[in-house]
Amino acid sequence: MRVIVIGLGVQGHKRRTFAGADFVATVDPKNPDADYRALSDVPLESYDAALCCIPDGPKVEILTELLQNGKHALVEKPLWAPEDAALEALQDLARSKGVVLYTAYNHRFEPHFIAMRDLIASGHLGEIYHCRMFYGNGTARLVRDSEWRDHGSGVLHDLGSHLLDTAAFWFGTPGDSFDIVFASAFENRAPDHVVFASRAGRPRLEMEMTLLMWRNHFTCDIFAEKGTAHITSLCKWGPSTFTVRKRILPSGRPPEESITLVEDDPTWAEEYAHFKDLIENGSQTDLSKDIWLNRSLRVLGERAVEETRR
Repeated sequence: MRVIVIGLGVQGHKRRTFAGADFVATVDPKNPDADYRALSDVPLESYDAALCCIPDGPKVEILTELLQNGKHALVEKPLWAPEDAALEALQDLARSKGVVLYTAYNHRFEPHFIAMRDLIASGHLGEIYHCRMFYGNGTARLVRDSEWRDHGSGVLHDLGSHLLDTAAFWFGTPGDSFDIVFASAFENRAPDHVVFASRAGRPRLEMEMTLLMWRNHFTCDIFAEKGTAHITSLCKWGPSTFTVRKRILPSGRPPEESITLVEDDPTWAEEYAHFKDLIENGSQTDLSKDIWLNRSLRVLGERAVEETRR
C-alpha cells in the first residue's frame, strides 16, 4: 500500500515514521518541507491511502475528496463536523466507493486498555458501578500560542474525545446523559480544565481532563461488585501499571495482582497495522461511534464554554 501524509506537523511526522516503506509523499499548505501544497496536486495514481493529520475545519472537505477518488483514509481524532449529517454522508460515500475511512484513537492499542476491556468482558468484576478517568498534560502554553488549537471547547475536544472513546471501547457506546460538572479557562481562551459526568445508566462515568498537568498523566479507577481495577499512566509516559483487586466480604484488605510495563509506546505501529488490516479485509466503514462522539462533544462543548464565561 502507498500512503501520503496530509498535514506535516507533530502528528504527521509520527504517522510518516510508522508508515515506513508505505510512505510516498507529504501534503501541507504551509510547511516548506512538504512535497505538495494541496491534495489536488498529488497524482491520483501515485497513492492508495492518506493519513490525515489536519485541523477539524477542513476534515470533511478533504475526506470527501479522498473518498470520491477511491482512496482509503485514516483521520486523526475526533472526526468532527458541525452537523451529524455530514458524517453520515461520509459513511455512505466510503461504503459506495468500497474504501475504508477510519478515525484514529491510538489509546485503544494501549496494552493495559486492552487488558481492561478483556477483564470487563470476562465478567470477573461482576456489575460495573462506576468508572473514573483522568487525563492531563502540560500543553496549556503551546495550545494558547497555536493559531488554531485554542478555540471552541478546548481540552474537552482534544482529551475528552479520547476519554469518551475509551469508555465506548470498554463498555459499548454510552448514552447521551452527560453534564458539565466544572469547566474553566485558567490560562487559555478556550476551556483548559473540564470535568463532566453521566447522569444515568451503569456504569456511571466521571471524566476529568486538563492542560495544566505539568507532568503528563493518565489514571483510571473502576469500582465494581466483585472488585476494582486501576490503570496508572500510559506506556509513552511509563511506567504504566494495571492493578486488579478482588473484593473481600464483608470487608477487608483485598488481594491484588499488578502488572507494570516499561516500554516504548506501541500504539502508533499497532494502529497503523490495524488500518492496513481493515483495508486488506475489505471492512465496511462504520462511523456510528464517531457520530455519537461528535454529538456528545458538541453538546458538552457548548456547556463547557458557557460555564467558563460565568
